[in-house]
Parts: sequence; C-alpha cells; structure tokens
Amino acid sequence: MQKWLDIIRGGYASKSVEHLKTGTRPPFPYSDVRLLPYLQHSFWFLPNVAACHAMANLLAEKQNVFWHDYTLVVAAGASAGIGLEALPPVRKAIGSGFDTKTITLSCGKLTTGVTVAQWSSILMLRNLKSPETYFQAAFRVQSPWSIKNPNGDNPNEEEILKPVCFVFDFAPTRALRQLSEYGIGLSPNEPNPENAVKELVSFLPVLAYDGANMTQIDAGGILDIAMAGTSATLLARKWESALLVNVDNDTLRRIMDNPEAMAAVERIEGWRALGDNIIETIINKSDKAKDLKNKAKDGELTSKEKKELSDEEKEYKSKRKLVQEKLIKFATRIPAFMYLTDFRENTLQDVITKLEPDLFLAVTGLTVKDFHLLVRLKVFNTEQMNQAVFAFRRYEDASLRYTGIESHQGLSHYGLYDTVVAKD
Repeated sequence: MQKWLDIIRGGYASKSVEHLKTGTRPPFPYSDVRLLPYLQHSFWFLPNVAACHAMANLLAEKQNVFWHDYTLVVAAGASAGIGLEALPPVRKAIGSGFDTKTITLSCGKLTTGVTVAQWSSILMLRNLKSPETYFQAAFRVQSPWSIKNPNGDNPNEEEILKPVCFVFDFAPTRALRQLSEYGIGLSPNEPNPENAVKELVSFLPVLAYDGANMTQIDAGGILDIAMAGTSATLLARKWESALLVNVDNDTLRRIMDNPEAMAAVERIEGWRALGDNIIETIINKSDKAKDLKNKAKDGELTSKEKKELSDEEKEYKSKRKLVQEKLIKFATRIPAFMYLTDFRENTLQDVITKLEPDLFLAVTGLTVKDFHLLVRLKVFNTEQMNQAVFAFRRYEDASLRYTGIESHQGLSHYGLYDTVVAKD
C-alpha cells in the first residue's frame, strides 16, 4: 500500500453533521462516486459517547434511506467494553470486507494500537487540539489491506485491495494547523518551518475540495491557511513558551562555569530576587535527588531518606521553574524588535546585534555581547525562535493583504531569528 494519506478538506462546517440528515442525497464525501469505494468501511471520530449514540440514531431514522445499507457499530461507552473488547463487534460487522458496508462510530476507543485493514477512510467530526491524538486516529486507516497469492498459483504475488486511504475533515483551519504543528514537531531542528511541513506533505498530500474540484495544497499554502485562524494573542504566546529556553543541568552548568555568563544572567530583570547561588543550588539538589533515586534501585530507602528525596525534588523543581520563568520573561522582550524595526530582510539576530544594539540594551537590559554569549551556551532555543518569528511574519503579511496593503514590495526574502527564508 502506498505510504501516504490524501487529506481532503471540506470548506464549510455545515457540510458535516447537519448534512448527514439528508435522506436520499448523501453529503460529501459520500456524494462523490469516485470516493465511494474508499467509504465502504469508514471510521467516524466524534466528540463524546452521547454524540456517537445520537449519530447512530440519526442515521438509522426511517427517512435516511441512504445510510440503511451500512451496518453501524457504536464503539463508545461502557456497553462497548474496555479497550480491545470493542474490536470484535467491528470485525464481525465487517466480515471479509467485500460484501458488507460499515460505519464505526467512536469518540476514542480503537484509535490507538488497533489494526482494521478494511478501514480506508476516517471522518473527523470533533475538535481535537492535540496533533498526536489527531494523527494517531488518522493513521488507523493507513493499515495495509492485501491478499497474498490471490490466484493460488504464485506465492510471491500480492494483490493490494486498499491502494489509498482518506482523512476527511470539515474544519480546514483547525485541521491544517494540526498538520503544520505535527510537521514542525517532527523536525524540531529545522529552522524553516515551511521545509518541515514540505517534508511531511511529500508523504501525506493535502487536497482542498471547493465543492467541485480538488487541488493539492503546498506547504506554504498549508501554513497560510493555518495562520489565517491564528490570533495575534496566540502568536504572542509562542514567546512565552517553555520551549524557548533550556534550563537542564547541562545548560545551567555551562552558565555556572562561565563567570561572564553568570554576570550576564544576573543582569536580567528580577534575577537577583531569586537569591544567591540559585543555579548551584538547583544542580546540587538535582544531583542529590538523582543519587537517592539510584540508591532506591539497589534497595529500600529509609522513611527519612524517602522524605529527603521528596523534599529535594520539590525544591530543585520549583527553583528551576523560577529560573525558567525569568529567562522566558527576557525572551518575551525580543518580539519588540519585530514591531520597532523595519529591517525585514535581515535576521532578527542581525537587527538586534548590528542594526539596533542600543535599542536592544534599552529594551532588555543586556548588552549584545551578553546575549551572544547566552545564545552560544544554548540558553535560548534558536530553532523555536525561528518558528515564532516565521509565524508572526506569515500572520502580519496575511493581515495586511486582507486590508489591501502589500507590505515591503519587491522584498524577495525575509529574516527569521537567525536564518533567512524566501518570501515566495
């Protein structure tokens, strides 16, 4: 089976549940005869148990004659059983898969660790926020369905019965945001988010359905649609993410072992309020807790040692969180340069360190030399910063185009944090 999914996006939410009430004329995708072979056995992912039973009742109503050809399996709630107990009714309804039609309704059961070869399409009818959950469910329909030695005369021959599978989603912005986040998450060290998404969609093509035609969307289009539904507030939160800074022991040791780095972090606003030697305290407490955990593997800890372990863990974790918060607070000052400067073709790092160094000192309290040092010690995650700047640029351009303004005409590329990407 081809190792990819075609994702078809319906443009309007009204095409989903509401249009399922149609009796003789089925809604998209069932109205498209080209897709019917891949809808013989489908999985519908719904919000909750009540929705699954309500959908089953709706499809079974007397006037909805189109759906009467399908056997409905409700794999939801206590009556469906726990875990894999929900699978046998599905297999029984499908049988060989050739002369039956089924729809499996679920709100979570059978979305992980289950292989049903005959499923070749999934309808996303719920609002999922986690890309991992979304794609775990989506990949249920990717399981291969084939027959070895179909004619009985060649053991090496294999007939593929499911050459393609589909994921149908009726909320383009939400779904494509999931896709973009998943692609970026698969390539955390890729400075250009568009390249990360491009690699994913080379295996998982995305088709947009406008009611008449289907056209493939490239990585740039996916990011544009995904950003269209993103508010400026959500983009600002990217600069408040814990992913922007590294506060693991190795990073903290690099700071502690470098007097200049220690002096730099102490100039960050609010750092002195954390107390003296906070980095050293975190490392010592963390090491002590690690030693106690190793001792626990070899034998039982005394009640006193157990309490000591608990106290040490709580203390170093709380102090590490305080350090993290101070570094994030510093990082949130960096987006100011996206608003205060007009040097869009330069990387933000160049703007900070070469074009506007005095402004950087005024806004952050650190010199350019201090900042360079902390970046070199990997205190700040530049890959995440690139993604945050990239999202802002996309959002800014889309917002201006909406009002009829073409910003920075003739600009062939624009800068992210420490890399440059083509504007096209």
